[in-house]
Amino acid sequence: MILAITGGTGFLGGHVLREAAARGHDIKALTRSAQLPRPNVEWIKGTLEDHRVLADLAEGADAVIHIAGAINAPALAGFVEANVTGTASLLTASEAVGAKRFIHVSSLSAREPDLSDYGWSKAASEAMVVQSPLDWTIVRPPAIYGAGDREMLELFRVARRKGILPLPPKGRISLIEAGDLARLLLDLIGAKDAVGQVYEPDDGASQGYSHREFGKLIGQGVGRPRLLTLPVPGFVLRLAAMAERMRHGDRAKLTPDRVRYFCHPDWVVQKRPPASIWQPKVSAAEGLKATAGWYRSEGWL
Repeated sequence: MILAITGGTGFLGGHVLREAAARGHDIKALTRSAQLPRPNVEWIKGTLEDHRVLADLAEGADAVIHIAGAINAPALAGFVEANVTGTASLLTASEAVGAKRFIHVSSLSAREPDLSDYGWSKAASEAMVVQSPLDWTIVRPPAIYGAGDREMLELFRVARRKGILPLPPKGRISLIEAGDLARLLLDLIGAKDAVGQVYEPDDGASQGYSHREFGKLIGQGVGRPRLLTLPVPGFVLRLAAMAERMRHGDRAKLTPDRVRYFCHPDWVVQKRPPASIWQPKVSAAEGLKATAGWYRSEGWL
């Protein structure tokens, strides 16, 4: 097949490109800047703001997989531009050139749109996908981890160096390894029963993981089996976000928006894909250990 992919230069996108190439697909991938050659990949230079480039990207594609988006922004406008306007532009271009299959990577945060600007923007992007005439499927991943991930890297570093891991207040989360998620996105392309569906995939843990269980798994991965997890109250995280903004301005990674997301007590998936379409292969225990190993091999940990 010919696949059109946004977000291919990112963490999850890299896993999707590798899996798609391994399956023998031809890939057209959007990029803002020049990239090194990759097997089966034709880089299309442009952005989600360039309608002509998006039309070139989607033209002739058997499926469009939309991964690109912002997970952090200093204000709502940044999320709207990346997650809402960008999705609308890609939908319009895909429809204009006759593309039919559209796989949209959203977020579990879309389930709680009033909780954070990020979640609102993802819910808004989903609303546009649902209203389109394309054969769409929406995927809402929970926390994604794996080789190449920088979002969770600091947790691994703190766990290894300190033996103590500060975590959000009491709650439960689901997890999915990036390679597993990449398989799902590609498996969905030919799954007729998946058209018009919203799925929330994970590693198969029916009740997810408490924050303490999650921290312990990271501890085991970095060689700290007796790791101490330390729940941090929400008000402390809010103060930390304010301090982060004062130090780093718009480059701050811990924002009030993210704190509201982190402190929500229930990020366990509810609408798993049917086993007839896809099943996870990587448990959190083995996946987080493998991720720690990858960090060490790359000198990140």
